[in-house]
Amino acid sequence: MMTESQVSDELTFDALKLQWPTFSQAILDFMKELGLDGLDLECDHAALRINTNQGADSLREAFCRQGEIISDNMINGRPILIIALDTPMVLGELTIECIELPYPGDKRYPVEGWEHIELVLPGGATTTETLSEQLLERIPTLTRVLAQETDVKVKMSSPQGEHERLANPTIAFKRGNLCIKVHPHGIKAVIASEAT
Repeated sequence: MMTESQVSDELTFDALKLQWPTFSQAILDFMKELGLDGLDLECDHAALRINTNQGADSLREAFCRQGEIISDNMINGRPILIIALDTPMVLGELTIECIELPYPGDKRYPVEGWEHIELVLPGGATTTETLSEQLLERIPTLTRVLAQETDVKVKMSSPQGEHERLANPTIAFKRGNLCIKVHPHGIKAVIASEAT
């Protein structure tokens, strides 16, 4: 992963490719610790964190040579692109078909680069409470984590793009610069809901 001293003009597509093995191993270890690795979940996308519009523009251009933008939406007041990759990325035994490239908002990230992955827990949850219950049914050992009695930070939210029609509550598990988000619908289903 990148050090805090690196700046966005050094964050190139090639640098991200070099970061991926370290990031993916750390994410796989975090998944295992949480018990998410045994659920056979789909990893619908990986997300980046960028501090400058120039950096986001540069990565947009590079990722568009590797796939195509399938969504360019305003979420929480800033553009967020979803890019479907021609060749999926590999995360352990999972394949990742899409990249989330958010343009910067007001927050400045201490570390730019890979920030989180998102996993799909099918079950049709429409609230974070229902999603929590579904997770606990499958992984009872998450009780202390969800009660925020461990060093893992938990954030529950229901982010929504300006045209989305599909409720997609999200539970984020975060430790340091790593984050795993769980939600009931994959990114392509959410994007498809915008068309209805």
